[in-house]
Amino acid sequence: MDANINIFKIETNNALPSRGKILISEPFLRDKMFGRSVILLIDHTMEGSMGLILNKPLPISLNDVLSEFKHLDRIPLFKGGPLNVDTLFYLHTLSNIEGSLPVGKGIYMNGNFDAIKDYILQGNDFEGKIRFFLGYSGWEYEQLIEEIKENTWLIAKDKTSSYMNVKDSDNLWKTSLEKLGGKYEIWSRFPQIPTMN
Repeated sequence: MDANINIFKIETNNALPSRGKILISEPFLRDKMFGRSVILLIDHTMEGSMGLILNKPLPISLNDVLSEFKHLDRIPLFKGGPLNVDTLFYLHTLSNIEGSLPVGKGIYMNGNFDAIKDYILQGNDFEGKIRFFLGYSGWEYEQLIEEIKENTWLIAKDKTSSYMNVKDSDNLWKTSLEKLGGKYEIWSRFPQIPTMN
């Protein structure tokens, strides 16, 4: 019986945060912003940590924000976090964009926005290659480490590039936990508020 009870014990998977890692929120986190969220860590330094939430789509699209894209098919826009919500951030796999910050293997953040716009407006397929966000998530120095110690976050082991596809963002939290296997796979099926089951 005791072994079965341990399946409900939330504990860290003992991975360390660093640029390009994926954070997965624990299943019972009731925070409106971060509950059931999956975050790409853009940076983790002595100054603090920055990330983008990958699975919180906004009700507006990039087409609503930028008139140049008005005539294109809907381009999803995601809530990157609660900070600087009026600032556009973008992730991409385009290695030739000047000023881009390498985040993970083959993944970059920001850079020359005119080059990104031109790439899209020239009719290039950007599905799985470019994602857009308003705002970002941030932690002060040591804050993220403390939250990981408190078991608020698990760190995914799979490749960052698998998180560029927006089509599966609704199930991203669940599939990210499932990939960790073991009890994490079981957690992925828990209701966020157990009394609502």
